[in-house]
Amino acid sequence: MKSPAQSPLKRTINMRTVSMFKIFITLIVLSFAGCGNQGNHEAEENRMDTSAGDSKNEPQSEYYTCPMHPTVVSDKPGSCPVCGMTLVKKTGSPQTSSEDIGVIQTVSLSQAQRVIANVATTAAVRRSIDREITAVGVVDYAEPRRTKVTARFRGRIEKLYVDYIGRRIERGQPLFEMYSPDLYSAEREFVLALKAMATPGADSNPDRQAMVDAARDRLSIHFGLTRDQVARIESTRTVDQTVTFFSPISGTVLGKEVQEGQYVTEGTVLYDLADLSQVWIYLDVYEKDLRFIRTDHPVRIRAESYPGETFKGRVTFIDPILEPETRTVRVRTEFDNASGKLKPQMYVRAEIHVPAAEAVVVPASAIMYTGRRNIVWVEVKENTFEPRDVRVGVTAGPMVEILDGLHEGEQVVASGGYLIESESQLRAPAQGGGLHRHDDTPGNNPPPPEEADARPQDHDGHGGTRP
Repeated sequence: MKSPAQSPLKRTINMRTVSMFKIFITLIVLSFAGCGNQGNHEAEENRMDTSAGDSKNEPQSEYYTCPMHPTVVSDKPGSCPVCGMTLVKKTGSPQTSSEDIGVIQTVSLSQAQRVIANVATTAAVRRSIDREITAVGVVDYAEPRRTKVTARFRGRIEKLYVDYIGRRIERGQPLFEMYSPDLYSAEREFVLALKAMATPGADSNPDRQAMVDAARDRLSIHFGLTRDQVARIESTRTVDQTVTFFSPISGTVLGKEVQEGQYVTEGTVLYDLADLSQVWIYLDVYEKDLRFIRTDHPVRIRAESYPGETFKGRVTFIDPILEPETRTVRVRTEFDNASGKLKPQMYVRAEIHVPAAEAVVVPASAIMYTGRRNIVWVEVKENTFEPRDVRVGVTAGPMVEILDGLHEGEQVVASGGYLIESESQLRAPAQGGGLHRHDDTPGNNPPPPEEADARPQDHDGHGGTRP
């Protein structure tokens, strides 16, 4: 059965009752909030009144954090939920004010932390550090030790003593026998001049002596006969139809351009000879390394044909022209090759040793690279470290040259620097801590020399690309 509708008077009374109940609840809530704010305000005033006198005596809270993940903070000991490392106890507030962040420049470690993280320091020392420039190259002939044997006159090759390429020959070894009508006539003229000189009264005639001297010089200078060959003709007063010619150097036959029975003319190339006891190696050096190289710098090379074996030489010449395609300069080096192991056209890898001036050096492990800047941690007092911006120079093996930012004798962190960095991040979380507290704005810090050298150079010599 449908309930009778409420009268307008009853509905009005109910609405007023609900409104009064809501107002009553609101007043109760506001009264409690006012009491709490008043208590907080009084506590804040009491804290401010006493902070100046007893801030040093205020007890510091203890908390636990992970050295590798400073964002992990706990009020009790345990393990890091990220990496599982044991949390390290800290004293002080995990929250740092903006004023404190601005003055934090050092990080202090306990002795236990230093031992566990294997933090080790070493002194920055001043010494000479050498640079090694690597390059690739090709073995070639030493130009002064290469010669071509050519025909001095027309004739016919009667016999070849050296008849194949690659043969090893010695200086003075017979190469070929040759018949020439011109040479035969010159020899006969020399014999006739000798006979005329032997007639009575010829000693007093200067013209006859001049004829003998001219004939002798023609055989040795124009036709290339040796002193022994000329002396034999002079002593025997006989003429041979063929004459033997000898090698002018000791070396290897690189080319043979003649056959037995072949007629040749003046200037015909017969043999190409080279002395391979000394070779040249041309290295391609990048333009960024060219400023370090000087003549007489020592060079070491290695070839794939002889693993584990090193050959030593020196720089003898630097080309004045840059190869535009490869952006390299050809550097000529000279090597002794008495063993004959270095063959022409063989590829090698070279290291050019560049002595450097004395400078402050530190281990390469002490450098923390942040992109455009390099930082080392310096122990300013026992177990207290501060970051230091440095400018690096030459890198040689495990040592790095420091051009600016360190002084000789300062103790730098050689290992364990990342733990110190984690501590630095924990001390200044608002700014990212550690290395990021320093100015990383591009342009404020010049790039290291290695990075600057690698930039392309425009026509004015400044870094960067042409527009």
